[in-house]
Amino acid sequence: MSKNLSQQVVLDRRGFVAATFATVAGLGLAGCSDTSAEADKGSATGSSKDSEDTEVSATLDAKAFDKLVNDGPKADDDAIAASTWATAVKDAGVFKIGGVQTSTLFSLLNEKDGQTRGFDAGIAQLLSNYILGENKVEITQVTSDTRESVLQNGQVDAVFATYTITDERKKLVSFAGPYYYTQQAILVLADNDDIKSVDDLADKNVAVQSGSNGPAILEEFAPKASQQEFKTDEEARQALQQGRVDAYVIDNNMQQSALVREPGKYKIAGKPFGSKEPYGIGLPLDSDGVAFVNDFLKKIEDDGTWTKLWQICIGDRTGDTNVPELPEIGA
Repeated sequence: MSKNLSQQVVLDRRGFVAATFATVAGLGLAGCSDTSAEADKGSATGSSKDSEDTEVSATLDAKAFDKLVNDGPKADDDAIAASTWATAVKDAGVFKIGGVQTSTLFSLLNEKDGQTRGFDAGIAQLLSNYILGENKVEITQVTSDTRESVLQNGQVDAVFATYTITDERKKLVSFAGPYYYTQQAILVLADNDDIKSVDDLADKNVAVQSGSNGPAILEEFAPKASQQEFKTDEEARQALQQGRVDAYVIDNNMQQSALVREPGKYKIAGKPFGSKEPYGIGLPLDSDGVAFVNDFLKKIEDDGTWTKLWQICIGDRTGDTNVPELPEIGA
């Protein structure tokens, strides 16, 4: 007998319209095979380091994703009782997180079944299952500018939003992890032959996302670029599509999402650049949840769940056959 799963979405108070999606679905028993909100019938062509002709599916395997979440590890009562943060989540009976639902590879709402799936979404749902024994996640939509505030005002228990750990942010919130690494990458339209690397961004209009690491890193590597800040990934890509900017710089994982979502429209110019950026799970400042969540992350690395989740959400959909090095939790 499958467990019923309820997922509610609450939109952030900064300029978003409130909406709720209540969904009842059998974990691991999804009735339909197509999964992403923008899923096209058929497949997209991607490339790995080993082959430039690897045919990959743009859609996510919902059955495999849901089964992996359902089969994830469960915390024992003593471990939960030892953490004030985990106990509060357990007592509430719901795991409130800040996140997004527009990131193809990391967290995307499927409007057909009301479920949010992707790598970040999977980590959050696995953690919910670890604490509550079921996937019961309530999502408050956040932007790069609001991730700290929703933690500081107690609106959410944690933030899962491709959230890079930085010294400045650690003054405002605490981080568990890292659970993933990335670098910055340049997105251009597919027919752009002028921009081939970060060196070509001088005197170009470049979109960046406010509150992200992009502006600072772009200033370091392309100080002559003219930056235009946008609040969301969607707004930045729209500006690129409309020709209002020449390129868009944000972390490579976000850019890969755009390539999978709209094959043939964009391309990555040159190689990713900048230092390796660690993604963390945002928690309230000085929360004892850090140790609890880090123990959870170590468990899903050790038992192979992390690797399986990466394969389902990213590897199978981008054609990348090289499983990333597992992050050093707590580093």
